[in-house]
Amino acid sequence: MSLINFIKKHAPLVKLLRASFVMILSFQTTYGQTSNGPVINMIFTSDAHYGITRNKFRGDTDVNSHIVNAAMIRQMNTIPNVMLPADGGVNADKVVGPVDYMIQTGDIANRMEIPIQSAAASWAQFEADYLHSLTLKGRDGRTAKLLLAPGNHDISNAIGFSKPMYPLTDPTAMVKIYNLVLKPQKPMTNAVYNYEKDKINYSLNTGGVHLMFITLWPDSAERIWMQKDLDTVSKTTPVIIFTHDQPTCEAKHFTNPLPPHTMTRQNKFENLTAEYYKEGYIASKDGGATDIEQRGWVKFLKAHANIKAYFHGNSNWNEFYVYNGPDNDVNLNVFRVDSPMKGKYSAENEQLLSFLLLSLDPKNQRLSVRECLWNTQPLNKSAKITFGKSATISLKVY
Repeated sequence: MSLINFIKKHAPLVKLLRASFVMILSFQTTYGQTSNGPVINMIFTSDAHYGITRNKFRGDTDVNSHIVNAAMIRQMNTIPNVMLPADGGVNADKVVGPVDYMIQTGDIANRMEIPIQSAAASWAQFEADYLHSLTLKGRDGRTAKLLLAPGNHDISNAIGFSKPMYPLTDPTAMVKIYNLVLKPQKPMTNAVYNYEKDKINYSLNTGGVHLMFITLWPDSAERIWMQKDLDTVSKTTPVIIFTHDQPTCEAKHFTNPLPPHTMTRQNKFENLTAEYYKEGYIASKDGGATDIEQRGWVKFLKAHANIKAYFHGNSNWNEFYVYNGPDNDVNLNVFRVDSPMKGKYSAENEQLLSFLLLSLDPKNQRLSVRECLWNTQPLNKSAKITFGKSATISLKVY
């Protein structure tokens, strides 16, 4: 059979194949295909705080966290079709396209101070929203991979707190995160979970970049694991850290230095890190110096010039800044993200609610971070995401 006769006989099939070919070319053009592979998109959020309520949200008051987080997830699901701003960043002025990773860095459950619900109840709501309602797809057509790190509230629920909680402890969130991201051969259980030894540290490589997830803050114990992990990659491989606390940490998150090192209402320590607080004997509710504690972390940064960026939650507002350390001798790009429930500014003004979109260009080793404002028209549920601040950094290691 001649080619012409074949085409005539199988016209519908040929038409379908032709359309598919055009669609593939369009996909590659629209979503910024590069010789090293397409741009890798990641969504970053933190501090879901299931178990509490927002004062105001979309015309209602005392709105449950489950409702707010579910609304944010619905907006996240729309981002593949959103046009990026003409800001000079990665894929500027193009459609976002597939999203490969969904990153959440803790405080999934709010601390169980009476009358806050249990960590188990909070995890069930989180699972419904982030595991079952998220429809984002990656470049491989599979659901965006969920990457988690624990927050101070998740840890406190597991180990206890200085104020009464009910139940006294519930490690459900820590155990579920552990099993989800570490995938142990024998799943962890609430009965045997031990925070001192069962830390949630892991890493992965994507687009030539090493993503590192650590428990709370890079204290001395975490840095032992981090060193072993970094020994597995080249010193020229860019590294990005995701964790809960800011690079300065919080004084109250360190361990009480006074024997028997217990948590009390008076000293405010939460015993979340392996290090004793060295600056004094009382952690201020609103802060407290951590210069001494930071210097070990800064020394680690100096020894690893390939650590190029740091993402965190905990103190919740959108901010792109540079961490210089207590002695102003390092320069680390840092990205702080908002919380849907406890945003410093968005808690009062819901139009400022946001999450971050990370777009990684593997070929040129550039990373663009964009603020996605998802509730600028609270009473219009069909309103689209708009972009706020944006920043683009080089990940090249010199």
